[in-house]
Amino acid sequence: MKTPILAPVSELKAQAKRLRDRLRFSGHEISHSKSLELLAQQHGLRDWNTLSAQAGNKLHLRIGERVQGCYLGQRFAATIRSLTVLGDGEQRRITLHFDVPVDVVKFDSFSNFRQRVSGTIGWDGCSVSKTSDGVPQLSVELISV
Repeated sequence: MKTPILAPVSELKAQAKRLRDRLRFSGHEISHSKSLELLAQQHGLRDWNTLSAQAGNKLHLRIGERVQGCYLGQRFAATIRSLTVLGDGEQRRITLHFDVPVDVVKFDSFSNFRQRVSGTIGWDGCSVSKTSDGVPQLSVELISV
């Protein structure tokens, strides 16, 4: 069975809170933990722990969002220009526009600066493709505010 793409845990908790508030408004008082369990059942899962585990390990990104990471060994800060879910949903094609171009060549004799790059990443934010030393070619994470 294919796992559905779920909202981040923070959004699922907000959904459970809205469910609890709506039920309270209708005269049905339930605990927050009960609303979490009901939400999990609405998603077709056994319990909140299962829902949380399935949703919690995925990096949720949006076009226009600010990210940072590493591309071919060079640190960057960037804006997401495009994002497309591929195939079975386990990978995404991402295009980034770096704030400052990065030199992707490690030789002193010449340079190759890149400011816009595309790559394929998994839900962990790392590319499947690796450099010769086994490090992901591209890794992306949200910039913490």
